[in-house]
Amino acid sequence: MKSLPLLLCIAACAYAQAPPAPAPAAPLKDGLYAIFNTSMGNITVELFEKETPVTVANFVGLAKGAKAWQDPKTKALVHRPMYNNITFHRIMMDQMIQSGDPSGGKGEGCGVHVKDEVRPDLKFNQPGRLAMANTGEKNSAGCQWFITQASSAAPWDGQYTIFGQVVEGQDVVKALSRVAVVHDGTFKPKDPPKLISVTIKRVGPEPVKAPTAVKKAAPAPKK
Repeated sequence: MKSLPLLLCIAACAYAQAPPAPAPAAPLKDGLYAIFNTSMGNITVELFEKETPVTVANFVGLAKGAKAWQDPKTKALVHRPMYNNITFHRIMMDQMIQSGDPSGGKGEGCGVHVKDEVRPDLKFNQPGRLAMANTGEKNSAGCQWFITQASSAAPWDGQYTIFGQVVEGQDVVKALSRVAVVHDGTFKPKDPPKLISVTIKRVGPEPVKAPTAVKKAAPAPKK
């Protein structure tokens, strides 16, 4: 049996060599957030509801199941969370990860279109940009989106609506972007990572909406 001083020494050494506990995450500021629960961890994104209100409303409606979309199998319009239990179907290493297609990348569409909200003050000049995918045509975005890992992707500026920014979990985005893909130009992952769910979370009060101006009736012409 080991002596007490020796046991205490061993315990002290083990404590001294233990890795430091990770720092707690900074509290989220007031705003609207999307939490992406993936098979490789969680990603929290602040949504730009003020800058891109139409795009954010579309995304939130689809994520919650409040907005109707077309089921790719039945072709019927459904009201259920679109982004539950689908995959990241397109991945560019250290560039971006793409999801939001209930058909798993078959490109069958979702029956939804949303107008572009491309802003000159929102650029792909940092990792973690959440943006809508499109066909290259005007107002062709709908349900698919991507999150960037690249620190800069200037050629994409002005081409896609950026409607959010990763605030937690960029390491998860990086890990997802390094999943092995099929080398045929499609960027399709060999074993597609899963998007389990998307949760919408409000921190703080609802934003105050500006009062709607009441138009006064034009005075009747004098006789």
